[in-house]
Amino acid sequence: MVFAVEAPAVLGNEAEPIIRLDRIWKSFGRLEVLTDVSLTVQKGEVVCIIGPSGAGKSTLLRCINHLESIDSGSIHFEGRPVYRYIRAGRAVTDSDKRIEAIRAQIGMVFQSFNLFPHLTVLGNVTEAPVHVLNEPAGQADERGMAVLRKVGLAGKAGAYPHQLSGGQQQRVAIARALAMNPKVMLFDEATSALDPELVGDVLRVMRQLASEGMTMVVVTHEMDFARDVADRVIFMDQGAIVEQGPPHIVFTAPRSPRTQQFLHSILNRNGNLDGSLPPEPIDNSGQATTGGHHE
Repeated sequence: MVFAVEAPAVLGNEAEPIIRLDRIWKSFGRLEVLTDVSLTVQKGEVVCIIGPSGAGKSTLLRCINHLESIDSGSIHFEGRPVYRYIRAGRAVTDSDKRIEAIRAQIGMVFQSFNLFPHLTVLGNVTEAPVHVLNEPAGQADERGMAVLRKVGLAGKAGAYPHQLSGGQQQRVAIARALAMNPKVMLFDEATSALDPELVGDVLRVMRQLASEGMTMVVVTHEMDFARDVADRVIFMDQGAIVEQGPPHIVFTAPRSPRTQQFLHSILNRNGNLDGSLPPEPIDNSGQATTGGHHE
């Protein structure tokens, strides 16, 4: 098993990524879910991760937040190794307290809303600031209302989750993460459980956060969102990063045949995004292929 070697953070270096993954491996039993994945995310960057189901996208997010522990490799946050690393020649595992402190700075929004049904909307938003950050209740309520206004739900502060639509519940989940004042936001298919007519409101909130400079790592099947909002698009397949680059290149001129195949399938199914499709993937004989994996 490989761990990171602890080193001083580089002070005053704006190029230091806020998140760095070095050669991450993760398996569930004999199933390898992540294979030798390396990735950096700069402060203020929006990174969208696309790919077929089972590619390891959600697991990658969960490893960043230590909801899953990696088998080998290293994770750095703000220039320092976290969770497990080598210090003075010895393997170190961070204390629960430090892990909680790191998680408090990395907000995460899941496919399911995971709201407390017995708490009001405002109660859901202020629960963590009060009990994790020990914020005074009055201060937490004030900030809670501010983030509810940001997501367009200030008028629902006294409502309960069962009184909200799915899109409204997901916006509450985003507000709950924002109430912790995170440095990074992770979105794991935040719109996949919503009816199509409710997706737009959630994406508008995510677009607003991106425009305000929030660092975001977004696993998504919303290709128009990835094209329009991302600074960088990453395509994953079979537990590995196959291709990455600016959206206009990944979507219109992907280099990997597997990326071409995936995008050709998705863009044909969902409608053309920009008037052109990436070229059909070419097999070894030089012929365009129309078959391949089902996404």
